[in-house]
Amino acid sequence: MSLLQRLRLAPSAPYRRPADLSYGADDCPPPAGLAGLALQHCTTALALIAYVLAMSHLAGLALEQTRQLVAASVLGMALATGLQAWGRRTGAGQLIVHIPDPNQLTVLAVLVAQFGPGAMVAAGLLHGGMGLLVAQGMPRLRALLPPTVAGLVAMMGGFALAAPGLAHLSGSTDAAPASGPALLVGVLTLATVVALSVWGSQKTRLYALLGGLAAGLAAAALTGQLRGGEMLAAAPFFALPSLAAPVFDVDPGLLVSVALLSVLVQLDTLGTVALMDKMNNADWRRTNMRQVAGAIRAGSLGNIATSALGAYPTATSSASIALSHISRCTSRYVGLAVALMLGAIAFLPQATLALTLIPTPIIGAVEVYAAAYLIVSGIELVASRAMDARAIFMVGLSFVAGIAVMVQPELAAQLPESLRFLAANGIITAGLAAIGLNLLFRIGVSQRKQAMLDPRAGIAVTEQIIDTVELWGGQWQARREVLKRAAAAALEAAEFAAAGGRQVVALRGSFDEFHLVVELVHNGTPLAMGGADAAMLAQLLDADDAAFDSQIEQALSHTSRTLLRRLAERVETGTRAGQSYLRLTFDH
Repeated sequence: MSLLQRLRLAPSAPYRRPADLSYGADDCPPPAGLAGLALQHCTTALALIAYVLAMSHLAGLALEQTRQLVAASVLGMALATGLQAWGRRTGAGQLIVHIPDPNQLTVLAVLVAQFGPGAMVAAGLLHGGMGLLVAQGMPRLRALLPPTVAGLVAMMGGFALAAPGLAHLSGSTDAAPASGPALLVGVLTLATVVALSVWGSQKTRLYALLGGLAAGLAAAALTGQLRGGEMLAAAPFFALPSLAAPVFDVDPGLLVSVALLSVLVQLDTLGTVALMDKMNNADWRRTNMRQVAGAIRAGSLGNIATSALGAYPTATSSASIALSHISRCTSRYVGLAVALMLGAIAFLPQATLALTLIPTPIIGAVEVYAAAYLIVSGIELVASRAMDARAIFMVGLSFVAGIAVMVQPELAAQLPESLRFLAANGIITAGLAAIGLNLLFRIGVSQRKQAMLDPRAGIAVTEQIIDTVELWGGQWQARREVLKRAAAAALEAAEFAAAGGRQVVALRGSFDEFHLVVELVHNGTPLAMGGADAAMLAQLLDADDAAFDSQIEQALSHTSRTLLRRLAERVETGTRAGQSYLRLTFDH
């Protein structure tokens, strides 16, 4: 761990660390803290090897074939996690941990059952290749993937985790109801994690999950729920992953399914990057699409590099985001430490097996916490933007579509067989619906607007200005905080113009996700925007009543200029086509 502390990573995108964050992306915790934080993430990620074990069981693989598959998959998780932390062009430069992709479980089980473990080579290459193609185009897809879509995907990820998380926490299965001992272990684990996160000191919050795991394991031991000692004894201590004999002559329909899922799972990557960036940056404004592209690239390269071993493809971990929130740590150095741990464990079958034997109720407690965090964080992302009727219907209908296939899986059976695996996934259904509706509702919405103001309309011009700015902001889905500043600045500008004997006759606006521009068109000559004169203000304070009355209007105009400069990033005046204007530009 001391070697990691001496490592100098390339600086991530500029950010301002929130006050309650113990360690930001570029901060390195002390060795003991680094090891403890990494162990929490590593333990949770390895517990989710259960997806690989489930696929192996469905495909009917032998014990040794399963062991090789697990070792190769852990190595892929390690490589992708390390690339994410490293950053540059091959990663997001964030603490993003990879786990086996749960969306691919059913398709890969059918593929391996029919064509053997060697078919995983083709699946890994295809999964990674499709991801690299998506990463190339991601920076150009900002208009298709606004924060409302990312927030919706995160929210649906939380709902998707809630049901299995509660089932795991209570020990219930299709064949058996919830059990008292399992419920005790799960609730105790969750309560410990929450208590340490809410009421613990800054130091104890770092180890909230470890505290919860310790409490859960102690309760599981006392209630006789720790099993698997014989399996541990039979597993070898050290083993090298072996190359898989590739099989490329497989069903094209299954490969198409793998390719489509590998593209659609990047919606989850989008949500992961947005949430981690928002957690790390107090000045967060929008999803950094270059970071998203780097995150997709890291996972894709990891899948391609380990495909020769027949590894199970990976995806970003939602539980890892929740752990970062629990510990208040987003350090990339933790990500590198997790990658080293996973890389070492890939060669230690006993360690891998031991972590996969963690009682299910403990994993369920982590899943429930992650579900709660993702739902609330997704709502925050959606609510950060102003919403008109289009945005309300886009989010609402997409949410209903995703929930519908979760609570009524039989709906997917009405579709052609080639599309059922897509429609059965609530996250993918909601994400695709949001993208489609976002495209549909953009029809008729111009990024440039103009409105004439009529003082005889029965509504004050100032009210017309505020209503128009808020209407445009909702159509553009602008950030609420920026929209409030824009409305306040436009109102102040109109009053400033009126004080100078000018009347605002029209309003123009434009929006491009990076800037919001509001332009007031008025009669008369352009307004003077000279800075406030400190000497004049001092004289005003010392003036008698007569002098004060004669200078107050000039002082107020100076105040308006100063206020406009504080509210807007740029203030410009001039003439165009014979009309004078005052233009206010806001960074978005």
